[in-house]
Amino acid sequence: MDAPVRVAVIGTGAISQSHVAAYRAAGASIVAVCDVNEASLAERAKAWGVERRYRDYHAMFADGGFDVVSIAAPTAVHHPATLAAAEAGVHVLVEKPIALSIELADEMIAACRRAGVLLQVNHQLRSSAAAQRARELIEEGAIGRVTYLRLRQAHDWAGLGVRPSFATRASSGGGTLLDNGCHLMDLARYLGGPVEEVYARAATLQYDVEVEDTAVVSLRFASGALGSVETAWTATGWEEGFWVYGTEGALEHTNRFGPPVLRHSHRTSPGTTWGETDVTTYEFAGGGPHARHIAAFLEAIAGRAPVACTGEDGREAVRLVLRAYDSAASGTPLTLAPVAAAAD
Repeated sequence: MDAPVRVAVIGTGAISQSHVAAYRAAGASIVAVCDVNEASLAERAKAWGVERRYRDYHAMFADGGFDVVSIAAPTAVHHPATLAAAEAGVHVLVEKPIALSIELADEMIAACRRAGVLLQVNHQLRSSAAAQRARELIEEGAIGRVTYLRLRQAHDWAGLGVRPSFATRASSGGGTLLDNGCHLMDLARYLGGPVEEVYARAATLQYDVEVEDTAVVSLRFASGALGSVETAWTATGWEEGFWVYGTEGALEHTNRFGPPVLRHSHRTSPGTTWGETDVTTYEFAGGGPHARHIAAFLEAIAGRAPVACTGEDGREAVRLVLRAYDSAASGTPLTLAPVAAAAD
């Protein structure tokens, strides 16, 4: 039997708990943890039963003894921590967004390529069972030609207010459009293909923060399909969903009203009406998106599968969001140049 993959974690915020749970579910071992916040570091390390604790990830990499690092720290940390991991020869799972700029993302991609280590971005929505089944149905032609995609992720920070690391532009790089929207831009590409144009509006309507808390982006895909990305920190509760419409059917998925399922509406039977269609419903057992995404990462490390979401995928999600910010600032729709490869 192969020895368990050894994992180090940088960052002990809320999202780190999803990383750790997913690694353990996949049989990996958490051997080291790092955070600049000593109280949070001690609390998480104790809860996870991890003895090796670090305030400085450079010291952690120098000590070594692990195969993989999960970078679950604020966005500003993603670039330097990834470069340090690559130099140490450690595979990287980095939280979204991949970086604060395209240039920094390019450096991360190139460094990992040169070092021969894998880089996966934690856009876990594309690993959800619903998204993967939706993509299969689209590729099979089950809904005909895709005409419109709608993607939404919205919440209200559980009524507690925006976390400090998300409230400043220096730490986070942006607000809800970068935080939530980068997930949706990645999912838009996963389900709809390349995006050619964005037209965005963004506003700060509730919180006293440096970044936007509400945003909407209109998309035009290379296929000719249209779409929208809706993000907000001004919702009540949590919603995550996608809707894909085609010439011969529709796909709907949301967590808003009970256990999330994928609904496929179509007109296979004779006698369907305006409001009554055939509906095929897909329910999914097993792990959630984080568990599936990290399991896929470990499979890629073992050489049994491709990387589920590459650095280039993460880079493109950020490129779309940054172009959307430019659009919101100018008040005009903006096209995107063809994707350029990261330089070595």
